[in-house]
Amino acid sequence: MKNYIIKITLAIISILLSNSCNDEFLERYPLDEISSETFWNTEADLMVYNNSLYNLARNDDNVPILMGHYDGFNSHWGSIWFQDEFADNMAPNHSRHSRFQQVRAGKHNIPTSPQWFGYKGWNFVRAINVGLENYGNANIAEETINKYAAEARLFRGWFYAEKVEKFGAVPWVEKELNIDSEELYAARTPREEAMNNILADLTFATENLPDDWGDGNAPGRLNRWCALLVKSRICLFEGTWRKYHGGSDAEMWLQEAANAAKEVMENGPYSLYNTGDPDNDYNAYHQMLDLTGNSEVMYWRKYQLGTFTNHVQSYFSYSGGATKSLVEDYLCTDGLPISLSPLYQGDETIENVFENRDPRLRQTILHPDDTPKYRYYNLDGRDYPRITGMSGGLITATGYHIIKHYNADDLIGKAYNTAESPAIILRFGEVLLNYAEAVAELGTITQTDLDNSINLLRDRVGMPHLDMGNVPEDPRYLNDGVSPLIVEIRRERRIEMFMEGLRYNDLRRWKQGKKLEVPTMGIRWTDEAMQRYENATIKTSVDPVSGNTYIDVYQDTDWANPVFDESKHYLWPIPLSTIAQNPNIKQNPGW
Repeated sequence: MKNYIIKITLAIISILLSNSCNDEFLERYPLDEISSETFWNTEADLMVYNNSLYNLARNDDNVPILMGHYDGFNSHWGSIWFQDEFADNMAPNHSRHSRFQQVRAGKHNIPTSPQWFGYKGWNFVRAINVGLENYGNANIAEETINKYAAEARLFRGWFYAEKVEKFGAVPWVEKELNIDSEELYAARTPREEAMNNILADLTFATENLPDDWGDGNAPGRLNRWCALLVKSRICLFEGTWRKYHGGSDAEMWLQEAANAAKEVMENGPYSLYNTGDPDNDYNAYHQMLDLTGNSEVMYWRKYQLGTFTNHVQSYFSYSGGATKSLVEDYLCTDGLPISLSPLYQGDETIENVFENRDPRLRQTILHPDDTPKYRYYNLDGRDYPRITGMSGGLITATGYHIIKHYNADDLIGKAYNTAESPAIILRFGEVLLNYAEAVAELGTITQTDLDNSINLLRDRVGMPHLDMGNVPEDPRYLNDGVSPLIVEIRRERRIEMFMEGLRYNDLRRWKQGKKLEVPTMGIRWTDEAMQRYENATIKTSVDPVSGNTYIDVYQDTDWANPVFDESKHYLWPIPLSTIAQNPNIKQNPGW
C-alpha cells in the first residue's frame, strides 16, 4: 500500500511539473487530469505535494541532505556511513570505492559529468519552487500554508547549502523556470549572496514549522527542532569557513549557529540516549532497527521489508576499516590524550590499544574479545581482526574493524537486499557539539556551556569532564593554529560523530585539508603481528613521529603520496558538461 501511495505522489508531481511548462494546458482544464489549476485547494493537497519532496530527497546521490542508505547493490557506496571515506577516518580500498579514494588522495580531476554527490539534483529545487509558487492558492489558514512552505524552504536552504559547501557560488533560483527562462543561462550567484538567501530560508523554516507533526518520530516529517539543528550545522560551517578561509560576518554566522542549537538544548524535547551503561550506551542505539521514540534521534530513515530495504551491513569491508589517525584521537580514561597520559599502554598489540581508553573506542572498533558479543560475521569461529590477504571472514585493510553500526540481526539468515538497518540523519548529540564549537569560536564559551554540551556526552560514557581551567595541550595539534580548548572540542566531534557523515566537511571548513596528506595507516606491525596475522598481504611504513612500523594502506597504489592543494581542493570542480551547457558558469579556482 505504501509503495502505491508513493507512486501516486510521484505521479502528481510529474503531472504538475510537466503541466507548468505547457502553454496550451494553461488555456484548458482537463476534467480527467490533475492540474495546477485544480490541485492546490486543501491542506491534504499541500501535504501530498510535500510528500513528493521527501521522495525526491531519498535519492541521496542527487539530493545529499537527508542521507540514508541506498537499496540493493548501491548500498555499498550510497550510504551516510561511508561519507567519512572522503576524509581521514576510514581507509577505503575496494575498487568500487575509487571515487572516495580519489578525493581523499587529491587525485580527482574535472569530471565530464556530475559524479557521486556532485553538481546535480537541480530538479529538486524546481519542484520546491513550483510548490512555493502555488501553496498560497489553497483556501486554508495562512499558518497552515506557512508550515508547508517552511518545510519546502528548509529543503531548499539545506540543498543549496550542501552545494555551496562543495562548489562555492551556486545558481540561486527561487521561482519556477521554463525552457525560455533567462536564469537557465545565468552566472552563479556569489557565495555570500547565496548564503544570505539560504539563511532566510532556514530562518523561515525555524519560525513556521510545527514543534511536532504528531507522527511520533516513526519517522515522519521534519519538525522545527530538526530545522534548528540543520540551521546550526549550516551556520557553523559558514561561520568557521569565513573565519578560517576569509569572508565577512563570520561572527554573525557563528552566533546564529549557537542560538539555533541553544534553542533545541533549552526548549526541545530531546536528550541523549542514556541508560546508565557507559560500556554500551554509545553504540547501542546505533545498532537498533527501530528508533521510534528514541530520545536522542531527531530524524532517521526507516527501512522495512516490503517497503524500503538495503544491503548496507554487507559492505563494511569496502570501507577498509578505521584508521590509526582516528584510533589515536580517543582520550585515555584520565581525560588526557595518548601523547600525555601515563595510562596509555601503547599499540604493540591491538588489545593494548583499548586499555584505559574512552569507552567509545571499544564501542566503535572491534576488540578481538568482543567478537562473540557482537556475533561478528555470523560467529564464524575465526579470530579477528582479519587483514587483507587472510582467507575467510570479514577483512579489513587497517586491522581496525568498525563495530559502531554492526548488527548481526540484520545479516544472519537474510536474503540479498532485505536488510532493515536504519540511518540516523539528525541527532541531539550533534546539537551539543555544534553549540560548544560555535561559542568557543566566538570566544564566549563558559564552563557552564561545556557542562551543558561536551560534558553531557562524556558523562554518558563515564569520561572526565573537559575543564576550561585545565585543558590538555596535545603536542600533535600544536600546529593547527587554534587554542587547546578548540582542539579538544574538535576531537570530541570527531569521536562522537564518527561515521555519521561530517568529518570531510569539518576538515574543509577548519582549513585543515593538509591532514589528508598524512599517509593512511593501520595497526602496529611487529614480528608478533606477522605471526598472528599469517598470510596478510600488506605494506608497511615507519611512522616518523613514533619510529614504529604500521600498516601503510595505500603504499604502491594509485592513492599513495596524497596531495591537498590549498589553492583548489577545498572546493570541487564544476563538470565540463555544465560549463558546456552554460558558458556563464565559470570553473572553480585552480581547476
